[in-house]
Amino acid sequence: MKVPMQPSPLTLADVDLDDPSFWRLPRPQRLESFALLRQLDSPMRFGSEPGFYALVKHADVQEASRAPRNFASAPGVTTPEPAAWAKAVFGNSMVNMDGAEHASLRRIVARAFTPRLLAAAEANVREVAGRIVAEMIRDRPKDFVASVASRMPFEIICDLMGVPQAYRGEIARRIDEASQNVGVKRARLRVPGRGLRALAHMQLMMVRLARERRRHPADDLISALVCADVEGQALTARQLGAFFSLLLVAGVETTRNAIAHGLALLSEHPDQRELLLSDFERYADGAVDEIVRHSTPIIQFRRTVATACELGGREFKPGDKVVLFYASANRDERVFDDPDAFDIRRHPNPHLGYGGGGPHFCLGAHLARQEMKALFHELLTVPRGLRAVGAMELVDSSFDNRVRALPFAFEPAEGLSGAPLR
Repeated sequence: MKVPMQPSPLTLADVDLDDPSFWRLPRPQRLESFALLRQLDSPMRFGSEPGFYALVKHADVQEASRAPRNFASAPGVTTPEPAAWAKAVFGNSMVNMDGAEHASLRRIVARAFTPRLLAAAEANVREVAGRIVAEMIRDRPKDFVASVASRMPFEIICDLMGVPQAYRGEIARRIDEASQNVGVKRARLRVPGRGLRALAHMQLMMVRLARERRRHPADDLISALVCADVEGQALTARQLGAFFSLLLVAGVETTRNAIAHGLALLSEHPDQRELLLSDFERYADGAVDEIVRHSTPIIQFRRTVATACELGGREFKPGDKVVLFYASANRDERVFDDPDAFDIRRHPNPHLGYGGGGPHFCLGAHLARQEMKALFHELLTVPRGLRAVGAMELVDSSFDNRVRALPFAFEPAEGLSGAPLR
């Protein structure tokens, strides 16, 4: 009788974060690799010149996030960094800025989110969640991502911005095209092509809307931004295009992926689902934070060393590249007991799913939490037995933990089959 061979223990020689094949490995194997890297005394370097150092410990990611003078977002936080010509054409995104330039733009944006606008957005979150679930029960779709997870943040962002219904179908297609290849390294050189064309179309639509709102302001975010005048400054057309692209892609994609992972996690852990249902108001905030920690929708962002400094036992010099791996920091056993477990009662839960703090902490974190709470309340209390019924189809990516599709099923509650939309 043959004894099945046991897999060889993972070693550092097996780990190469710069190799595209690493990002095609099963996610548990990648997380095991990060656990191995967290045991090192200092960050490890990957890739040929210039290469990058991997920040994988919670403390290191948090410290780099809060020290923008040492670890700059410019020239870009994504991998690869945006080309200079792309910035000239599309405008520079706020996530790639530092210092006074970033602070000025963020201040204009923050002031546009007035209390009245935010209150209306929170009320709208509950209405949209109810409508999406009612339509789900009526239509009986098979894929959770397309029919539910993607729709919730997209409709909230479009409502908040004041995007007319006539624009939304094309914008949704452009978001998908612009997002699907971000961080996917199929070759050493990535040709942007379709993604940049989608971005160009989307920004042109946004700029056109901005011009309309300047002439005819409404009670929405586009009007608030184009009419903003903070210290004598307002957003230029190019800044508007760049910001709207960031808001649409980042605001929609990260939340949609967290929602999809959330359903998968609650389906895989029925005890946690039952606990959440036993007292939703008590456990909902913890459930949302644990979903974000466990799934970590954004895997990593890049920084460029601006001044000589020391971090995590290594000396860095100007021009060095570091990558902040949130997916690893959120499993750091120094910070989280039993980090691979999914526990909605986890407290404290200082995850870095919205960034590590500092000037680039996610502006939309509160809204994303509200969206997830409202949607899961409807999903878990209106239909019966809603659950994932197959494995998630993940996108190979070093940038985000993107879910392409997730099969699901449910039984409508009595009297709700074909229910009228709310």
